[in-house]
Amino acid sequence: MSAEAVRAEARAALERFGGLADGEIDIAEAALAFARIDLPEADVAPAASHLADLARAGATLSAATGAEERALALRGLLVSGHGYTGDTATYDDPANANLLRVVERRRGLPVALGVVWLHTAAAAGFDAWGIDFPAHFLLGIGGEGEAVAVDVFDAGLIREEDELVAMFARIAGPAAVLGPAQLRPMTRREVLLRQQNNLRIRRAAAGDLAGAIAAAEDMLRLAPDAAPLWQELAVLAERAGHTRTAIAAWERLRDLGSAEALEALARLRRRLN
Repeated sequence: MSAEAVRAEARAALERFGGLADGEIDIAEAALAFARIDLPEADVAPAASHLADLARAGATLSAATGAEERALALRGLLVSGHGYTGDTATYDDPANANLLRVVERRRGLPVALGVVWLHTAAAAGFDAWGIDFPAHFLLGIGGEGEAVAVDVFDAGLIREEDELVAMFARIAGPAAVLGPAQLRPMTRREVLLRQQNNLRIRRAAAGDLAGAIAAAEDMLRLAPDAAPLWQELAVLAERAGHTRTAIAAWERLRDLGSAEALEALARLRRRLN
């Protein structure tokens, strides 16, 4: 299959997921679709086979009931059994955000590792979710009325409250108060978008506006109603001089109820005339 055919197939998969309710999204399959767009020449079969193996192994953990017990069971499988951990040596390597490479290397960014954990937790029947912690993705695991926060980047360690407070203070300053906003549960879509946002931001920072626009467009296939992302696309397209793409993005924002979009559309249409 040609690179363009692979990308078309992967983008069709993202559009299919974009039409589903969040709980119906297969998070690993969606992450693989993103990965194939970026690496269309890679063989997806080994990663797909490994993820299927993890799901089968995860199903054997279903007897664990407590939150900590579940976290430790997943850690035993994914960290002790398969070596998944954070890449501290080459953190900014794009491979760390691509599930194909994460599975191959057993290394990745926190959110990319989180996809593997969430995939395995779902197979085990565990209640698990991403935590929208500032600058450092964490995983929440629940059981028996309790929940724990797991640092999937640091070998699956369970972070106690005082550790979370210290982590937040390092980011926001010693006077910052850790609250519900920093521990907000994420939907599957949000986890996937946070992972892909790494790619979009890196491309934009490197001056690759066309690549950043393509990344935003692919993210919107999964989340067609994500107004902040439509605005990012509109701004990127304007910076790149892609006026018609910017207009289409602002039109979508207008339809989503953005007052700012009306002013932007008037400005861009004057430019076309």
